Amino acid sequence: MSQYKVCVYAIGKNEEHFVDRWMDSMTEADSVVVTDTGSTDGTVARLRRRGAVVYEETIDPWRFDTARNVSLSHVPADTDIAVCTDLDEVFRPGWRQCLEDQWDPDVTMANYLYNWSLSEDGTPHTQFTYFKAHAMGCYVWACPVHEFLKFTPTQAFPHQKRVFVPDMILDHYPDSTKSRSSYLPLLQLGVRENPQDDRMAYYLGREYMFAGRWQACIDILTIHLGLPSATWKEERCASMRWIAKSYLNLGNKEQAYSWYYRAVAEMPRMRDSYVECAQAAYALGDWPTVLLMTTEALKINEKSLTYVNMGDAWNYTPHDLSAIACYRLGNYAQSLGHAEAALAFAPLDKRLQNNYELIKSMLEANA
Repeated sequence: MSQYKVCVYAIGKNEEHFVDRWMDSMTEADSVVVTDTGSTDGTVARLRRRGAVVYEETIDPWRFDTARNVSLSHVPADTDIAVCTDLDEVFRPGWRQCLEDQWDPDVTMANYLYNWSLSEDGTPHTQFTYFKAHAMGCYVWACPVHEFLKFTPTQAFPHQKRVFVPDMILDHYPDSTKSRSSYLPLLQLGVRENPQDDRMAYYLGREYMFAGRWQACIDILTIHLGLPSATWKEERCASMRWIAKSYLNLGNKEQAYSWYYRAVAEMPRMRDSYVECAQAAYALGDWPTVLLMTTEALKINEKSLTYVNMGDAWNYTPHDLSAIACYRLGNYAQSLGHAEAALAFAPLDKRLQNNYELIKSMLEANA
């Protein structure tokens, strides 16, 4: 018998094609509550047929934090653990028991693994720790976009207490047709509302990078790094990487390298900076730097438990780049070892297969 009452809550709009898969994974909860924000397809009807409680709301002007707080207000008051998800996300079976095993009456939030993207074989690509399982009454959603749960102390929960839930895993299957068009103006609004908010400044800079607005990315992320509250080293490292990428796209190789080296120094135990610098060096044909950076990256064997782990840092990419760099530098034996290691990650990849055979033949020819 379950010790706690668990409710999954979500916002959604025009996501009929996700409903059945989502409901299949969420029915371990005691209740499922969805706030629909204006669907014109069959989302609402299908959710209700599958047993979800659906509220229809208009959020104007649109803000994600407002929508989430309206959604949270519909969660039954006797809920012990509220779990917020989106309809394009799927929990792996057994998640509820994993959650209850780690929960106790003093816990306010549970963290768990979130696979933002998956490789073709279903293994994690981009992965980080998520935070959307929480106690009732002590959190509100904040920020117009890239919203987060802000702790508000109460008599029942005077202090925040977090637990990590092993084997509670949420997989994301993003809808590639969804537009990000609302993100940039909402992030600009968030920065205007609170210019000292390092989180909003970081996300605005990242959004400028996604949009290819390289100088705007550099400008706002430089501001981010100078904010007194910008002390989270992992996020500072990411800002430095995005600045480096922006300089590279502006054709400024020296500044790009400078910022990649700063990112490495900020978080030397994360692979991402090394691998992204190696990718930049590959584009420039700078084989010694490719080899240096991939060699350092491959010395790191543990993913971050507190920040995003980019897929290319943990798939075949470091070995693949090493193999190419060693080949270009004439070290065919070392190149073959890396090519073999890369191929072990993706044995059906034709390019990796061809590279392996080419390097093998070159090694034999020079034996």
